[in-house]
Amino acid sequence: MFESTVYSKRRQALRDKVGNGLILILGNNEAPANYPDNTYKFRQDSSFLYFFGHAHPGYAGILDADSGEDYFFGDDVTMDDIIWMGPQPSVKELAARVGIDKSFPFGKLKEVIGKAIAQRRKIHFLPPYRYDNMLLLEDLTGIRASLVRQHSSLELIKAVVALRSVKEPCEIEEIDKACNIGYEMHTAAMKLCKPGVSEQYITGVLDGIAASYGNMVSFATILSQNGQTLHNHDHSQILQAGRLMLTDAGAESTTNYCSDHTRTIPVGGKFTSRQRDVYSIVLACHDRALELARPGITYKSVHLEVCRVLAQGLKDLGLMKGNVEDAVAAGAHALFMPHGLGHMMGIDVHDMEDLGQCYVGYDDEVRPSKQFGLASLRMGRRLQEGFVITDEPGCYFIPDLIDKWRADKMHTDFLDFNAIDKYKDFGGIRLEDDILIIPGGSRFTGEKHIPITIEEVEEIMK
Repeated sequence: MFESTVYSKRRQALRDKVGNGLILILGNNEAPANYPDNTYKFRQDSSFLYFFGHAHPGYAGILDADSGEDYFFGDDVTMDDIIWMGPQPSVKELAARVGIDKSFPFGKLKEVIGKAIAQRRKIHFLPPYRYDNMLLLEDLTGIRASLVRQHSSLELIKAVVALRSVKEPCEIEEIDKACNIGYEMHTAAMKLCKPGVSEQYITGVLDGIAASYGNMVSFATILSQNGQTLHNHDHSQILQAGRLMLTDAGAESTTNYCSDHTRTIPVGGKFTSRQRDVYSIVLACHDRALELARPGITYKSVHLEVCRVLAQGLKDLGLMKGNVEDAVAAGAHALFMPHGLGHMMGIDVHDMEDLGQCYVGYDDEVRPSKQFGLASLRMGRRLQEGFVITDEPGCYFIPDLIDKWRADKMHTDFLDFNAIDKYKDFGGIRLEDDILIIPGGSRFTGEKHIPITIEEVEEIMK
């Protein structure tokens, strides 16, 4: 947790932005894995963490935008709880740690919300993503659980996005810590990537490194020599010489701030000439994004420039043809990169995605596209100092997609399918770093940069 003043200032800023009514922020509850007392590892709601700080289940908070008061709701532990878990702080003590002097049992929440509804006051809440909170909102507001997301507050969503998008110095410090753990995870993967080793073994080592620092991975680790599947969570393969292993993995700090890096490395430690050619193109895309990213530029424009670098590189390899500008405008390059350049980072690995990507990565100026590939760009809006975003270009050879586009005669003016067919056994490459937008440019997060050049990768894999 941070100092109590951090949370008090955040709540005041939120009240100022929303203006009126009651702002309800729900925490998460335990989720049973296979029976009630055997639960999944608990993860608190990120907006609750941001405004109320506590990473424990069973709490809720209210900000009164009219009176300026804050309320904290939860139940004190029983003796039975103490026997199993040891002494626990009271709800009053927990509230005081985040600058709140009004705390109540959780059951009081319904009374407070009911009174506000009777007074015809506006109740602001964020779109719930857990079903128990959907049911709780139905109980509190009378809105059917299946409809509560439709009644979430747009004013609150936009206010939360505005506040959480720009990272405070204390947040950047935590993201740097998470990236330091990510460095250990990825360099361990590089040293273990040898023919005959199982993907699952390396995945387990990486997850263990994250857990050894007191928390967990920031998302389910992606590690596979079938990197052409963008989010490949299958770890059943044995690594083979001549293949590429793609590792997309990150850690959470103890305050739940995240890292997210991707590296693609040669099984056995040496890139083939063909792998070097494609890898060099993706690295050039990665470096071009870092060069362009700065306050005042839209990330959509950075994405499109990276796509031009990709298309030019593939044209030089003989896989694409024609005018590069026209190819990118038509979306022909998306055969090789059917995703966006990056997304917001913070307390969530895809920061605030539960609030709606059209509000997090876009705004009234920059709107999402419907074009294949570009439609998957999560972050398009104008960059501001304090944003933390990912820079993650890729190049993939997806046999089913290649076959479909060839059969449909897609972009034949820009794609040489005869040449592309020879790469169906290639796999995929993605290179990803987390970057902080600073005055005049950007910087990598974390104290150490994970090896990324061909020379750096081959050296650490010796």
